[in-house]
This record gives sequence, C-alpha cells and structure tokens, in this order.
Amino acid sequence: MMPNQLIGDRYRIMRTLGEGGMANVYLAHDLILDRDVSIKTLRLDLTNDEKTSNRFRREALAATELTHPNIVEIYDFDEEDGIQYLVMEYIDGMDLKTYIKRYFPIPLQQVVHILKQVLSAVSAAHKAGIIHRDLKPQNILIDKQGNAKISDFGIAMTNSELAMTQTNTIFGSVHYLSPEQTRGGMATDKSDVYSLGIILYEMLVGKVPFVGENAVAIALQHSQTQIPNVRDFDETIPQALENIVLKATAKDPVERYSSVDAMLIDLRTSLDAARIMEPRFVPSKIDNDETRIIPIDKIQAARQNVKAKDIMENVGADLENDEQHKGPKKHRKRWLWITLIIVILGSIGGAFVMLRHDNVVVPNLVNKSQSNAVALIQQEGLKVGTITKSSSASIANGNVIKSNPNSKRVVSRGTTINLVVSSGKKLQRFGDYTGEMFDDVSKILILKGYDIQQKSQSSNDVPAGEIISQSVNADSKVDPENTTVTFVVSSGPQTVTVPDFTNQDVTVFYNWANQNSIKILQPNTNSSENVPAGKIISQTIPAGQTATVGETMQVTVSSGSNKQKQESSTSEDSQSQETTTASSSSKAMSTSSQSSVSGNSSSVK
Repeated sequence: MMPNQLIGDRYRIMRTLGEGGMANVYLAHDLILDRDVSIKTLRLDLTNDEKTSNRFRREALAATELTHPNIVEIYDFDEEDGIQYLVMEYIDGMDLKTYIKRYFPIPLQQVVHILKQVLSAVSAAHKAGIIHRDLKPQNILIDKQGNAKISDFGIAMTNSELAMTQTNTIFGSVHYLSPEQTRGGMATDKSDVYSLGIILYEMLVGKVPFVGENAVAIALQHSQTQIPNVRDFDETIPQALENIVLKATAKDPVERYSSVDAMLIDLRTSLDAARIMEPRFVPSKIDNDETRIIPIDKIQAARQNVKAKDIMENVGADLENDEQHKGPKKHRKRWLWITLIIVILGSIGGAFVMLRHDNVVVPNLVNKSQSNAVALIQQEGLKVGTITKSSSASIANGNVIKSNPNSKRVVSRGTTINLVVSSGKKLQRFGDYTGEMFDDVSKILILKGYDIQQKSQSSNDVPAGEIISQSVNADSKVDPENTTVTFVVSSGPQTVTVPDFTNQDVTVFYNWANQNSIKILQPNTNSSENVPAGKIISQTIPAGQTATVGETMQVTVSSGSNKQKQESSTSEDSQSQETTTASSSSKAMSTSSQSSVSGNSSSVK
C-alpha cells in the first residue's frame, strides 16, 4: 500500500509501520471518526493462499471477542481488491523489544508494572479459550504513558503451522518458544507461561537466554539447556523475581505455574521485603534422552500431506546438509525417520478418528447476525440450543457475542450450540452529582466514556468548585459513549473591585453601590481640613480590594474644616451685634423724636 491510498473509502494510508513474515502494518487515518488507526494486511505472496486467507478472516473475527485494556482493540475487518485487511487501535509508542534496548536497565518496579499488564491480558485471553502461541516483546506495545498492550492475538495461533515453515518467522519467534512447541507438540496455556518467563528474563538481563546459528540450535537449547541464572548478571535482582523466571520456564510444563493468574499473583509480591530471604526455585533435571527436535521442514511436509516418497527424499537431502555440522549420520538418521513416521501416522490416525466419530468443528459465530449464526450451525449438522440476550459494548444489537461450545472446538454432529446474542450497549443509570466537587466527578465520568462540559456560575450559597446543576437528569438511563453532560459549577460568590471614592461626591458612591448590589450603611460625617464639605473622606473597604455582592459598605463624608466653621461662626456673631446696635440706635432716635414732638406741643398750648 502507498501513502495517501484510500482503503474502504474510509482509511487513508499515511506510512508503513512495519513488515513481518506474514503481514504488513500501516498507519492510517479514519476519515469518519477522525482518528489514527493501524491497518494490517497479509503479505502479497500469501493473499492467494485460500487456507491462509480463511484463517486470517476467521481469527480476525475471533479477536473481536477479546476486550481488555491491555489488548490492542480490533475495529474492523474487510477486503479490498482481493487484499484482506484488519483495522486496529493505533498505539503511539514502541514495542517492548525497542523499549528494552532503549531503556535497559529498566527499574525493577517498571519491569513488574509492565509484566503485570501483560499477564492480565493473557489471562483474559486464556479465559476466552485463546492461546497466543507467539508471545514475544515485538508483540507487546508500550505507549507514551507506559501502558502495555498485546497485539496479534489469534493471528499467531492460526498461523502457528505457517510460522514453523517460514525460516524468517522461526528466527523471530524461536527465542520465546516453549520446549513442547519446539518438539512439534500442541501449544497450551502453559506454553504462553513459558514465553512470558523468557520475556521477563529479557527485561531483567537485557537479552534473550538462548542464541544460536540457526533456529534448530536455539530450539535445542530450549529443550536441553537450563536457563542461565538471572542473578549472575545482576545480584541486586531479588531471588523472588528470579524464581518467577525459573518456575515459568521450567522444561516440564507440570512444574510451571498452573495458570497465568498464578504467575500474576506471585509477581505482585515479588518485590516485597517479606520475600527477601526466599530460597531459590530449583526445577527438575533435564532428561536429554527424551528431548528431540522435529526438523522444521519435516513438520511442514507432514502437515501439507505430501507424498511419503517426497518426504523421504527431503529428509535425505536435509540430513546430508545437517551432517556437515552435527553428529554421526546413522544415529541422527534413525531418530529422524522414527519421528517422521510417528508424525505421519498421527496425522492419519487423527483423521481416522475424526471420520469415525463424524466430528465437526464449531464455526466462528462471533459478530454474526443471529439468523446467519443459526444457519451456520444447522449447515454443520449441529443443533441450535438456547439463545440468551446480553448487553455488549463492542457487538452490535442482534449479533452473536459468543457460543457454547466455543468456536474451533471439535464436537460430534448433532451437538447443541447455545448462543449469547447482543442486546446492544448496556445503558447506565446517571447519578445526581449536585453538591459534589466537579473535579472528582469529571475524572470518574470521563473514564466511563462521557463527554464532560463545564459552565461557571457565581453563587453566594454554593462553595467554589461544587456542582450547582447538571444537564442530564439523575436516574436517567444513558449510553456513556454517546452522552454529553454539561455541569454548572460554582465559581463562588460574585465579587467586584472597589473604586477609590475619596474626594468624590457621596452620590457617586451611592450609584456604584446600587449597581453592584452592595449594601450601604448611613454615612458618617466628620470635619476635614483637606476634603471639602459633602465629599467623601474615607471608605470601609479600601480601594482596589474586592467586595462580595451583598456585602455592607460605609463611607465618611466631610462636614468641612474647623477653621471654616469658626470663621463662619465669628461672621454670624458680628452680623448679630451689628443688627443689635442698629436696632438700639433706631429705638433711641425714635424716643428722641417723640420727646421733641411732645415739647413742641406744649409750647403751642
């Protein structure tokens, strides 16, 4: 695929992320959901292999059964121009292999933190009946927050046979293969435990325990050589942590952890002080007489059911090449022939048993519509059992979530298959969050998938940061991923900045207080030598500070200066005296006039 190429009218290829033995991975952008995704496609030389294509399709659908925070999520599976592609969650980070190279030595707490996430994911897969079979650091992705996610679930499992026939895949995976897998045995959940032990070893030591010139040399060491001591490389590593490596990588599966959960429980306390004096775990001695590695191309030949004559010719040719490097011809030839015959007879015997009992493989029904699933069940000669409904966040309403027995199980014809069908996403009850702190509530709801919006509103009654109201009613049934909630959050009481009212008329203060809902006390009055009468001398809340709406404020108004008052008083007294003198003079003149008139009158008489 080329940059800018559009796939499925939806995904635009941006660049190549990696190329492997079976598939190529690209970074693409989902134009509909506006997000980056990873797209995995089969190699071009495998697209015409019908068997491989069918397995890729089958396992892509099976991978949708796995929903876990530490497993890369599968979004879509489709085909375009004859090329099948898988759309997955894009992890912005690096694989664990690169992480080890870049950050080694890794702090022990970080090693434990990463492995706990990986174990949790593998445990979920095992409980779903899926064995990874190809666990390795290259399949573990670490994002920028330090979260681990496992990729290639199901793909590695369905192509385990193909992997054993591809030289480059063997070299990429054989470092982590369990002894039973190198012997051509069936992989089990304990095979994954072994691989996890090797991964832990590599995180602690910085390299894999076994190396060799070729895949067979490395495979022999897995079966015949005890794993090197971790504490020989770093004696500060606790014995309890090394014991996890030793127990997980025991050659005999019986001596390994009974499950991934058991390994996880042991890992959680591996750094505790209480385990500092823990004795070293000693696995049983290896019986090399029972250890035999089946040559890779013999497994390929047996599984492809080629003619016996062709097999023998290949054995002879490969044996001649091997003899240039290893052991006597007769001894190696003898056990190769014996092993090959056993493989062929086993394949024939297995087919005979299948035919005799008329067994069938339960088809993959996950994400199929109920009607299609029923048709597939009946098509295989199986019976439809109970159909129950269950909510699902990833499976559409009406599609199958799982079947019992699970897909890929071999059952007799006529077996009853029970189905669990999706009723859609489970609606959640929305709570009443009024009165609670917005920061605490928003963190919880965002993790659940809600889109959270905030509006601020002042309040004299609700403390700052508390929720006043919510847009979604309490007790409503909602789908978190499709619900936006707006919370009105208190910013505390409303405040205003107080101006400087000194030397201003008191009416200016009254107008401002009324506009900002500030309560006014009766102004005080006081004389002032500097502030004219009627102007404000001081205020109870200083200028520049904030006042809460509804708060009380008072000002002091000047009644004028004392000197002015005295001058005013003296002037008034003088005016009063002048008035009194004038009045007295007037009275005297009046009396004199009257006396004169009276005298004149007497004279006339």
